[in-house]
Amino acid sequence: ALYFDDPVPPGIEPLLHDAAACYGEEKAEAKLLRAYFLAPEQLVVLVALYRYYFYQHRLEDALVVAGRAMSIVARRLELPQNWEHLHPEQIGHAVLRSMGLLRFYLMVMKATGYIHLRMGNSAVGQAMLEKLVELDSHDRLGAKVLLDVLVAAVAAKIEEAA
Repeated sequence: ALYFDDPVPPGIEPLLHDAAACYGEEKAEAKLLRAYFLAPEQLVVLVALYRYYFYQHRLEDALVVAGRAMSIVARRLELPQNWEHLHPEQIGHAVLRSMGLLRFYLMVMKATGYIHLRMGNSAVGQAMLEKLVELDSHDRLGAKVLLDVLVAAVAAKIEEAA
């Protein structure tokens, strides 16, 4: 269990184990995709697929999977589908539904912002991190550190150019 208690449908867990056993080979991705097609809203499957793509440096694919995970969790927590429309009071209501799912959602949001930064989509990445810092005012998820690094890097570039 990660941040959720979804029971894993029959046949999915062996696919995930098989994919882990042949990690780095093409058949690992095939097993993960099969698991996804059999259980497209299973968060454990999405996490496995995301990790596979991320560690294979397939950031665009990881971004798609992260977006899918955010969409599923937003629906379950009755949050807006667009993260830009999130407000702290909605987070408060989501905590009452599932603290674990909310934490997962916010961690995926942080990861998505980070991927955007790595891909050169700095405006989107920065906006996501700023929203996360707004929602997580005590910085329990560490998004402020990423945002501070980004701001410092931008300031250094501006200073170099001057």
